[in-house]
Amino acid sequence: MKIPFSTMQYMQEEIHEEITKKFEEIYQKGWYILGDEVSKFEKEYKEHIGTKYCIGVGNGLEALYIALLALDIGEGDEVIVPSNTYIATALAVSYAGAKPILVDPDIDTYNLSANGLEDAITKKTKAIIAVHLYGQSADMDEIIKIAKRHNLYVIEDCAQSHNALYKGKQTGSLGDIGCFSFYPGKNLGALGDAGAIVTNDASIAKKARAISNYGSIEKYHHIYKGINSRLDELQAGFLRIKLKRLDQYTKERVRLAQKYLTEITNPKIILPTIGSNRTHVFHVFAIRCQTRDDLKSYLEKHGVETGIHYPISIAKQEAYLNDHLNDLEIASKIANEELSLPLYYGMSEEEIEYVINLLNQY
Repeated sequence: MKIPFSTMQYMQEEIHEEITKKFEEIYQKGWYILGDEVSKFEKEYKEHIGTKYCIGVGNGLEALYIALLALDIGEGDEVIVPSNTYIATALAVSYAGAKPILVDPDIDTYNLSANGLEDAITKKTKAIIAVHLYGQSADMDEIIKIAKRHNLYVIEDCAQSHNALYKGKQTGSLGDIGCFSFYPGKNLGALGDAGAIVTNDASIAKKARAISNYGSIEKYHHIYKGINSRLDELQAGFLRIKLKRLDQYTKERVRLAQKYLTEITNPKIILPTIGSNRTHVFHVFAIRCQTRDDLKSYLEKHGVETGIHYPISIAKQEAYLNDHLNDLEIASKIANEELSLPLYYGMSEEEIEYVINLLNQY
C-alpha cells in the first residue's frame, strides 16, 4: 500500500465546484487587489479568532516581520524564540534588525514554557514569540505572566495552530498580536501563499496595515518605509470557502490522531503529549524515536511517506552559524528523534490501520 505523508486531493475534490465558481466570480469582477473578498475574509477571520482586527498579508513570514515592525522592534533589540521552531520565526526577527535569542521548549509538548524563559531575558529583550508548534498552544498563561513582569510584547506564531484553543480561546487572540500562515498545506490553507495578522490593539493594527501596504494609509502618503505584502483577492476568496469547513477539517484530523494515540503501542515510540487547558489540532502528528532514521526507512520500504520537523535546529543552520546562537540540548534531541506520520483529511481507516500495524511491528 502507498500512503502519502499528506494530500489535499480529497479536500479539493469536495470544494472544486465552489472554488471554480469563486474564481469566475472574481475574474469577471476584474478587481484583483484589496477588493471585497479580502475585506470579507478579514471580517470573518477576526470573528472566528475573536479579535477586533485582522490584516491579510502575503504569507506567514511577512506576518511575523510586519508584526515586529508594528511593535517598533529593530536594531539592537532581542526577541526570544523557541529553539526548535521553523526557521521563518527567526528570520522575521533578523529581517527586523533584531537578534533571535533561542530558548529550549518543553520536551513533552515541544512548545515554549516558563522553563528557562526568564533566564534568557536581558535589558535588550523586547518581545517573546510563542510558537504554537505542531498544532497546540504554548503555555500562554505563564508566558504572558513573565512578559508582563518584564514589560515585553507577546507575539503568537500560529502558522500551525489554526482552530487550536487555549482555555477556550483561539490561538492568535491571547497575546499582543497573532500571526498566521495560510500556506496550502496548513490546516487552513490557501491555493498559494497567504497570511494574516490579528490583534485587539487599534494602533498596532493601523500600523501593521500601513506597513503591509508600502507604509501608506492614504494613497501616495507614506508614513513608514513599508513593504508590499497584501493578501491576494483570489486567495481570500478561496480561504473564505475553506474557513466555513475548518471545524469539519479539524474534527477529522483530531479523530485520526486519536486512533494513533490509542492504538500505537510500541514502547520504542514516544507519542505526542497534549498540554493542560488546550486542544491539539494536529497539523503535524509528531512522534519521537531514538532510531528515527531507521524507522523512517522501514516505513518508506513499506510504502509509507513520513516527514521530519525539523532535521536541523536553527542554531546549526548555515544561515545562522555566524550569529553564534546557542545550540540547545532539547532542540537537538527533537531534531534527531522527531518523525511526522501521515495525517490528512480523507485518510481512510484502511490506510491509518496499515500505518499503526507497521509501527507496532517495528
